[in-house]
Amino acid sequence: MQFKLKSAFKPTGDQPQAIEKLTSRLGNQLKDQVLLGVTGSGKTFTMANVIENTQLPTLIITHNKTLAGQLYQEMRDFFPENAVSYFVSYYDYYQPEAYIPTSDTYIEKEAQINQMIDKLRLQSTTNIMTRRDVIVVASVSCIYNIGDPREYGKFELPIYKGLLTDWKSLASRLIEMQYDRSEFEFVRGSFRIRGNNLDLYPAYQDVAYRIAFLENRVIDITPIDPVSGARLVDEKIDAGGIVIYPAKHYMLRQERFQEVEAEIRQDLAKEHQALKAKGKLLEAQRLLERTNYDLEILSELGYVNGIENYSRYFDSRQIGDRPYALQDYFNHAYQNNWLTIIDESHMTIPQLRGMYNGDNSRKRTLVDFGFRLKAALDNRPLKFTEFLPLSPRLIYVSATPSDWELQLAKKDLIESGILPSGLNDSDYTVEQLVRPTGIVDPIIEVRPADTQIQDIIKEVVTRAKAGERSLITTLTKKTAEDLTQFLTEKGIRANYLHSDIKTLERSDILDNLRQNKFDCLIGVNLLREGLDLPEVTLVAILDADKEGFLRSRVSLIQTMGRAARNIRGSAILYADHITDSMKSAIDEITRRRDYQLEYNSTHKVTPKNIIKPVRIKIVEESDQDPASLFIAKERTAKQVQQIDTTSLTAYDREKLVKKLTRNMKRYATDLNFEAAIAIRDKLRELKGK
Repeated sequence: MQFKLKSAFKPTGDQPQAIEKLTSRLGNQLKDQVLLGVTGSGKTFTMANVIENTQLPTLIITHNKTLAGQLYQEMRDFFPENAVSYFVSYYDYYQPEAYIPTSDTYIEKEAQINQMIDKLRLQSTTNIMTRRDVIVVASVSCIYNIGDPREYGKFELPIYKGLLTDWKSLASRLIEMQYDRSEFEFVRGSFRIRGNNLDLYPAYQDVAYRIAFLENRVIDITPIDPVSGARLVDEKIDAGGIVIYPAKHYMLRQERFQEVEAEIRQDLAKEHQALKAKGKLLEAQRLLERTNYDLEILSELGYVNGIENYSRYFDSRQIGDRPYALQDYFNHAYQNNWLTIIDESHMTIPQLRGMYNGDNSRKRTLVDFGFRLKAALDNRPLKFTEFLPLSPRLIYVSATPSDWELQLAKKDLIESGILPSGLNDSDYTVEQLVRPTGIVDPIIEVRPADTQIQDIIKEVVTRAKAGERSLITTLTKKTAEDLTQFLTEKGIRANYLHSDIKTLERSDILDNLRQNKFDCLIGVNLLREGLDLPEVTLVAILDADKEGFLRSRVSLIQTMGRAARNIRGSAILYADHITDSMKSAIDEITRRRDYQLEYNSTHKVTPKNIIKPVRIKIVEESDQDPASLFIAKERTAKQVQQIDTTSLTAYDREKLVKKLTRNMKRYATDLNFEAAIAIRDKLRELKGK
């Protein structure tokens, strides 16, 4: 399929010249380009137009999950007919394996996986392997090891009418692909047997399949709803059948394990002996026991927690060779004919640079004390010098690009002969300084820090009465939480947003702000790059004179830019004195404001507010009444028994009885008698009251 951009708007302002330059330079095979676009100038729309013009599969990388979620929603709206995917870390909670020698404390790896994000990650790689109209919006976690795409491709399982196989053989193959057989709970990444049918729920989509057998042949494939089991009439099966992909990214064929097992044991013997020679008898014994245990589990099941630490052997990599990351899937599928866009590059590039060293330090301690083989050091994120060559074309997008990015773009343009040397640095970038809406950068005030809280209350209340929203940035998460509580006690509807909030909840909080469910949002570092909140008219920066990362020139420009989506936008910096960063940021915002005012005057543009609908959530929330919550989220027998019915109103109790009765009958029809009995007992309890 072709990329087809759907939008009610056409490029305007200086968007057309930016789109034309980026497109033509990509056509000239330029590797590095910089798009300098101010907040609200429509950088995402420009990126979407470039993707449509070039028809290149695209990886968009940004530095945090909140912004990645927003970009995913925007690209999904721009390209509703194409494969837009979301690839971020799938952990709601993650404690990596670690050892602290000073206190002799071993911390076991502990993680809470978000199943919805896991589905979206698997959907990303499946899309890459099966089609060309692919856009993947990713966080910096995309440079971590996810296994060799060639090995992943070997686990493709085509199923079609007439396929000579029986349900036992198919089930065995699915188990090799890390699918679970579950007769009681039909969830993503599982299958179940119903008579001559096998129900399969792929890990990367919302549609399940019912595969019917006659003796040793597939006679029918039917798309079904995984909850009700009803046939989905709108879903069509191609004449060629379906192709099923693995339920996990890192896969291991049993033949491959048998090929490398001897090599692993050989390295184990060497490292065990080396530790003993150093007098580390405890560490040597620990390494021997832990590794042998892992190998036994791998031999029996083909998977073990921590399998990625042996990835060097399974991928046939040499010591020190880089791991396989998401970019390798693009190169495998598209043969270096694809595009990488690094959004908010002034933040994303430093994160990409720094990820290897922190990971290596933790792993080296585990190796030195016998918790892991040295091969664990090669299960790592890409080094920055390894990341850059993997992408054939790069566009760095930011309102405040770094000198490093500007020099890369300059070098490419001079060497290609497109532009001569000796020009100003700004001539080598693609600039987008005009907002199509005519909105100018906010008016900036500097006020004393000693009365900042009292002043904040007055400003937020004033704007709340006018139906407007406010953003407040603090220096710490604790301050954000305390200030939220303080404002709430004063009768102000406030909420906070920081890195402890779960990934998908962050987008919901931002949507709630836009929907006027509260008036003021308080944060630390998330209220910066890319957040599109047209209802916000005030950005307040507490302790703006505390020089450092959170109050640098770039941070101040980006934070104040959140008020540039509304014609009444203003920014207040609370400080006892004006720092160099503050002065530089204020001067740059003033320069951009003057540029926009001149454009508005020349082209007779009257500034108007951005009107933007609240998008469909990445994950829809269910109704919060107990009946709907049960139907949407809680389906196991244990969870049914835990429903608290003591606080239900008569109306809610009646509603819950009806829904539970329907669910009980459905489970009985599916032969899931355990869950049906649990619901029956809960119904008796409800009716007894």
